[in-house]
Amino acid sequence: MSPLSFDTGRDAPRTMSRMAFGLTGSEILRIAGEVRALKASGSSVLDLTVGDFDPKQFRIPAALESRIADALAKGETNYPPSNGMPALRDAIVRLFARDLGLDYPADGVVVAGGARPIIYATYRALVNPGDHVVYPVPSWNNNHYVHLTGAKGIPIETGPGSRFLPDAAMLRPHLRDARMLALCSPQNPTGTCFDAEGLKPICDLVLEENARRGSDEPPLYVMYDQVYWMLTFGGTRHVTPVGLDPRMAPWTIFVDGASKGFAATGLRVGWGVGPPAIIKRMSDTIGHMGAWAPRAEQVAVAGFLDDAAAMTEFRTSFHGDVRRRLELLHEGFQSMKTAGLPTDSIAPMGAIYLTVHIGAKGRTTPDGRVLASGDDVRRYLLEAAAFALVPFNCFASPSENWYRCSVGAVSEDDIRGALPRLRAALAALR
Repeated sequence: MSPLSFDTGRDAPRTMSRMAFGLTGSEILRIAGEVRALKASGSSVLDLTVGDFDPKQFRIPAALESRIADALAKGETNYPPSNGMPALRDAIVRLFARDLGLDYPADGVVVAGGARPIIYATYRALVNPGDHVVYPVPSWNNNHYVHLTGAKGIPIETGPGSRFLPDAAMLRPHLRDARMLALCSPQNPTGTCFDAEGLKPICDLVLEENARRGSDEPPLYVMYDQVYWMLTFGGTRHVTPVGLDPRMAPWTIFVDGASKGFAATGLRVGWGVGPPAIIKRMSDTIGHMGAWAPRAEQVAVAGFLDDAAAMTEFRTSFHGDVRRRLELLHEGFQSMKTAGLPTDSIAPMGAIYLTVHIGAKGRTTPDGRVLASGDDVRRYLLEAAAFALVPFNCFASPSENWYRCSVGAVSEDDIRGALPRLRAALAALR
């Protein structure tokens, strides 16, 4: 049998849409592929790249796991309603009231197959081609969603002085013509969080801008990605636009889900919460995509959200395990900084990420190579120390000396074993 030929004799750009041809793949997944190849060759790599949980390190709550099995045994395997199982939407309403102090109706909730369809549906419901979307960089994938919807992205560069979070002064010049402001807290990739003093002035700007616009002008919305909100540490307190000022309710869409707070990324249960009229259009979009969360998992998550004792038990141990890994990594980078190596880190506040600084760009490796870019530094550390992390330029940021470290797939012993390798690799640079 002859192999099939797919050569059409036409240039690639002519064979597909401009959107598809111009869309770039995930840099993080590309890096993860390099790490997998190194592991396959027998190397023991500290893999701090992908924002996921290894079940060997972090298993989903036992009570949630048993509820999924029960739901499957009872035959909960057919299509769910396109906007989500009523029991789950009601449970999310109770969760927001109980833990966030926010009183939303059930028709202000839509469920989807993870948080990504919620983000995409938010863009689709609010943003027309050419509309301005303002977002900080580094941030996760907003540049790609801007491309998918034909919007005009307005990236706002942030830095370590603001913990890589935008403030009102940075945003003010860009909101006049904006259709949407995309915010995230705890932030991916930085693991840093808004506090009330930082977020409230941003809310004031949004309210001021919407008061300025006439009734015939489209309003400015905030997409508030809080999918990591159950993972905050120390004295960090999660805050929301609507919690700080209820007048933000008509202009805020929450992105949320079970993925991160319960180490349940593969269950694909996410939800959006916001104004019912907007949520209805998001639901219609998700329905046409078929991006529904699996029915059995929805039933199980609904029961688990109402099981306060099981949630508290899981979150107590889970938070402690994640926090210890982040703190161990942070202490290691601070120790190297004290020893005179070109490292720094920002104390962890939330999520599963540590922001680290490695000022090795421009230095020379023992074999004579000059590290000309942040990606060169990343590759050197992977080869010389089996230490895998992600440069901030993968998150549309020009901050080449800053990196994301994700602890969801590593143990405390893994971190302890890798830090001396990293120290030696950095000390070897000239």
